[in-house]
Amino acid sequence: MLKDSVIKRLEEIVGKENVKTSKEELLTYSYDATVPEFMPDAVVFPETAEEISRILKLANAEKFSVVPRGAGTNLSGGVLPLEGGVVLSTARMNRILEIDTDNLVAVVQPGVITAELDAAVGEHGLFYPPDPASGTVSTLGGNIAECSGGPRCLKYGVTRDYVLGLQVVLPTGEIVRTGGRTVKNTTGYDFTRLFIGSEGTIGIVTEITVRLLPKPEAKKTMLAIYDDVVDASQTVSAIIAHGIIPTTLELMDNLLIQCAEDYTHAGLPKDAGALLLIEVDGFRESLDRQVGTILELCEKNNAKEVRMAKDEKEVAILWKARKTVIGAVARVRPSYSLQDITVPRNRLPDIVARIVEISKKYDLPIGVLAHAGDGNLHPLVMFDKRKEEEVERVHAAEEEMCRAALEMGGTLTGEHGVGYVKRTFLTWAYSKDELEMTRRLKEFFDPNGILNPGKIVKWDASRGEQE
Repeated sequence: MLKDSVIKRLEEIVGKENVKTSKEELLTYSYDATVPEFMPDAVVFPETAEEISRILKLANAEKFSVVPRGAGTNLSGGVLPLEGGVVLSTARMNRILEIDTDNLVAVVQPGVITAELDAAVGEHGLFYPPDPASGTVSTLGGNIAECSGGPRCLKYGVTRDYVLGLQVVLPTGEIVRTGGRTVKNTTGYDFTRLFIGSEGTIGIVTEITVRLLPKPEAKKTMLAIYDDVVDASQTVSAIIAHGIIPTTLELMDNLLIQCAEDYTHAGLPKDAGALLLIEVDGFRESLDRQVGTILELCEKNNAKEVRMAKDEKEVAILWKARKTVIGAVARVRPSYSLQDITVPRNRLPDIVARIVEISKKYDLPIGVLAHAGDGNLHPLVMFDKRKEEEVERVHAAEEEMCRAALEMGGTLTGEHGVGYVKRTFLTWAYSKDELEMTRRLKEFFDPNGILNPGKIVKWDASRGEQE
């Protein structure tokens, strides 16, 4: 529990109305999009980097933890207050500070919602390519912390590819700037990229400079329908091997098709074994040729039908089905575990087949959802967390999927982070030397271990211990 004197100091820094301590208010900040729950002692809503600096200096002096939080859509337990302490919300830091059309950059605060930035720059004929599925609610600060991707990252890349500069408050309270507005910058160490994907463990981002791109002239969206999920995954490998890089190449299996269709009524074929949602963009003259080649490859890999979206309304409903399917699985079971494994693209059919085997082995429904063009899969394990024996099977299935990905030359996470739920798996992917480098980096930036403790590696600053 925080001392009353600490609560009073927090109120002096951000204003009494911006410090929440009642049980009802704290409950909202005890969980994210994962299953575990941990109650904080207080939630604070700063408005400036200077206020955050004062909060972190107080935390170091009084030895309480601070957990930065955006919209709470995190899928790895990354914003859970494991040790209580203070949750620091960036909700009030939500302004787009500048859209610079001459240099194709925007300067924003961390609480800006991803889709709102894209809409704002769209009025200038520009777009911000990273598009996490939670983009209508997730914030730029959270995207930075996790290095978020999304469907468009196949062609355009992930968050780190669009961040040019940052303002960051370090765990000990110093305010620093990294990078700038230039596209090229090799001056010294790349501190900007060091903070991207660090999951809020070595700094709190308070200002972000991102690069923008001109909107593509045209796009075409198609839905390829299959009887078998393995055929769909083989099509993905064939398209990439043919040298075509679509804007998006998304895969859903039958279980998720049914969930999405029941929720959105988008016209998805509920009897299909799998589907691919494929989109290409660019100059109009080049699209027909790309689409023609993709159609041939779909047919060669046993697609029973390929539908072309007729207009923007149809495109929108297809993407609504894809981006809301995770929530729609509640129609099958009340709880779910969403994994985030990645394999080399040519191993996609192998990992899909393995997930099907694991589903049968543990008698658990597992829906296969994937940014398939990247080899990045999001298997959805559906269960009831009130049944202890079922939860144990879920954990066993999670471990087996992660080990399978590593055996195939893949990774534990492609865009959701290690956070809390995968930190014990890190020893499978990292050598002892890599774990030691991680610990030393955390210790250098955060000697008292106050910022988002227990994420990525569990380390006790007072004893120098780690998992």
